[in-house]
Amino acid sequence: MSSFDLVVPCHFGMEAVTKREIYDLGYEITRVEDGRVTFAGDEEALCRANIFLRSAERVLLQVGRFTATTFDELFEGIRALPWEEYIPKDGKFWVTKASSIKSKLFSPSDIQSIAKKAMVERMKQSYRLDWFPEDGAAYPVRIFLLKDEVMVTIDTSGESLHKRGYRLLSSRAPLTETLAAALILLTPWKRDRILVDPFCGSGTFPIEAAMMAANIAPGMDREFTAEKWTNLIPRQLWYETVEEARELVDTDIEVDIQGYDIDAEVVKAARENARRAGVDGLIHFQQRAVADLHHPKRYGFLITNPPYGERLEDKENLPRLYRQIGEAYEGLKDWSLYMITSYEDAERYIGRKADKNRKIYNGMIRTYFYQFMGPKPPKPVIRRERQQ
Repeated sequence: MSSFDLVVPCHFGMEAVTKREIYDLGYEITRVEDGRVTFAGDEEALCRANIFLRSAERVLLQVGRFTATTFDELFEGIRALPWEEYIPKDGKFWVTKASSIKSKLFSPSDIQSIAKKAMVERMKQSYRLDWFPEDGAAYPVRIFLLKDEVMVTIDTSGESLHKRGYRLLSSRAPLTETLAAALILLTPWKRDRILVDPFCGSGTFPIEAAMMAANIAPGMDREFTAEKWTNLIPRQLWYETVEEARELVDTDIEVDIQGYDIDAEVVKAARENARRAGVDGLIHFQQRAVADLHHPKRYGFLITNPPYGERLEDKENLPRLYRQIGEAYEGLKDWSLYMITSYEDAERYIGRKADKNRKIYNGMIRTYFYQFMGPKPPKPVIRRERQQ
């Protein structure tokens, strides 16, 4: 088995969540940076990370790191990397993305062009070829420059890992599946506690929670670019990892997960998404306004993504809407409320200050994850029979 450095990008501010997930899979963290976590692993780790991680955006195989302040240094640094150990003679290789932050080299298109030329030069030398057909498996390269340090990786995932495959229908301004999962993992919610999303939209929060409760691996039913890397990873290893994931699934569980929305068509779409995810039997979806939200049980969780008022005509309704959220929450005894929104007056109209507040970017929108924490439920009393 080989040993790789596997780089896992995640949402900024969610590094601790992704780090915990990787630890739980049994791997050693080697580096944590803003927006990504690196860990050491073999071919099996590469497969398992793609299939099991819920908060990861993708899994990258690190080819190398070096410092470059000129394009000549960039060229030589890329050419010095052992590309022949990763890309076969017929491999299709290109720089799909280059990003630069606080570095002297800042032109993505120039970085991409120079990197490709350097890769070709290295592979010409290694394979003793002057031309490459590039008609085999795809090896998309991603390059990141931060303060003149260059990190060179190959993308093993392909499409972003937030594309689980279940969400065909989306409501306006949806959360990505990976961000929704990360936010749930930030809370103390467990499957024996009630979870309600009163603005469920396409159902992402309830669906991700139900998948966690049923141990359904998020990548179990999708494809990955590295599945075709038979020079690096035996195809059988992917089958075995998927089989491992399937054996862990348990949908014969009792959970109380609910999703409400005022729009009947949106609720219908959420039900269809849940069906595609295999968790429709674990979630109760219903058309209901937040003003009508109530629940007789205690110690539940509201985890939600209410309207932000991104359109000018919607902003007028926000004070009333957030007052209704506050009033509904006030009527839920001993519940917790976790809410992501860009509305900066949310606390004012809800009527209380959050216990914690975390700034998160949802796409290009700056949002806040407000955390209103209720009390923990009392531990059950264990009665012991008296000995005669």
